[in-house]
Amino acid sequence: MILKSGEPSVACVAADANVLLSAIIGKAALRVFTRAQVEVATTLSILEEVREYLPRTAKSYDLVPELLEVQQRLLGIKTYPLETYRGYLSAASRRIGRRDPDDVELLALALALKIPVWSNDSDFASAGIAWYTTAELLKVLEITS
Repeated sequence: MILKSGEPSVACVAADANVLLSAIIGKAALRVFTRAQVEVATTLSILEEVREYLPRTAKSYDLVPELLEVQQRLLGIKTYPLETYRGYLSAASRRIGRRDPDDVELLALALALKIPVWSNDSDFASAGIAWYTTAELLKVLEITS
């Protein structure tokens, strides 16, 4: 559940690789980490995907790959092992596996933790779970530029 700013509890979202990469390079997604009380959770497979894309992303933005790796660590992303969401893999696969098998683990994590997904990937739109793009999440959290 997403809690609006000013509420005492900390919200949690299951983050996809695309929003994590965006935050790492300093785009709008970074504001979720720096200006909101939101725990950002993900899977080991998503972090592996992020690490795979870091060199390419660094090159695209003319950034130093090692600095992006440091930025990733500084974000404080909570990573959950497969054991946390293994029991939800079948349900997640039924919901999104045909559209994008790479999204199954993240959806399973969101189902296990009962939290929304944060992704700019529209495959989650019909996954039967709360889903926020970065723009929507910033709006819900009342974070402005």
